Amino acid sequence: MVSLIQFDGPVWRILVKTLISTPAAPSGAPVGRFHHSGQVAAYASLTAEGAAVAIKRYLSDGVPRLMFPMWLRADRVMDVRGDRAASVVWQDDRAKGEPSPTWAFSDRARQAGAQAMLYSSRSRPDLSHVVVFAPVCLRFVGPVSEFRPEMPA
Repeated sequence: MVSLIQFDGPVWRILVKTLISTPAAPSGAPVGRFHHSGQVAAYASLTAEGAAVAIKRYLSDGVPRLMFPMWLRADRVMDVRGDRAASVVWQDDRAKGEPSPTWAFSDRARQAGAQAMLYSSRSRPDLSHVVVFAPVCLRFVGPVSEFRPEMPA
């Protein structure tokens, strides 16, 4: 049985500037660490520093981004922080045409009715991220700020 907790607090998202009017929008990528097959997933971090760490891998595209302070209020959240298997590099498996091993975590959370799932940062386990399956639980609290990759992470 999956244990679900409540979460009511701030989270941060770093998004491309074109999403300024829709900061709670789910990822537009067809697959990600915790979504596949048309599933909804909005990724965020529990700290601004965590958001900067999470986005590092994707910054080579040179696209300008903004930092969005958000608030997540969810009654059903699965917490897998500390489980290293949830934070493995998933892209290598996908490149070989295999399913991501991390999908088992999000699939289990979704089946349990979770609105979101907390997980540890792969490169900085002291930091936490969240994937939101029900973006209606996210709201923008502002203000938006420019994200500069040279900001300390």
